Amino acid sequence: MISVIVTYKIKKEFVEQNKFNIEKFITDFKKLDSSEFQYNVFTKQDGLTFVHHSLYKNEQIQKDLLNVPSFLEFQKQRDEIGLDGTPEIEFVNLIESSDKKWKK
Repeated sequence: MISVIVTYKIKKEFVEQNKFNIEKFITDFKKLDSSEFQYNVFTKQDGLTFVHHSLYKNEQIQKDLLNVPSFLEFQKQRDEIGLDGTPEIEFVNLIESSDKKWKK
């Protein structure tokens, strides 16, 4: 099990484009076998800080997801146009989940 939290802040003028790009790759993710991963995106109260939390059953599904073309395009635009600072990437350990498919 791999669990990752990515937090980043974007420029105000890029908020709507970032949300559009997220919607696009999440739509593509929904076409895949969701029993192998979970991917959620949140914003903090400032509306500029985004938090992505992902759970992957294994390294292969993580690699597959991170190479979906719409996800790669999201990252490219975010990094080249939208970022305000540097993303923070954290690997966290799952202790417990209410979802039966995610076991310790």
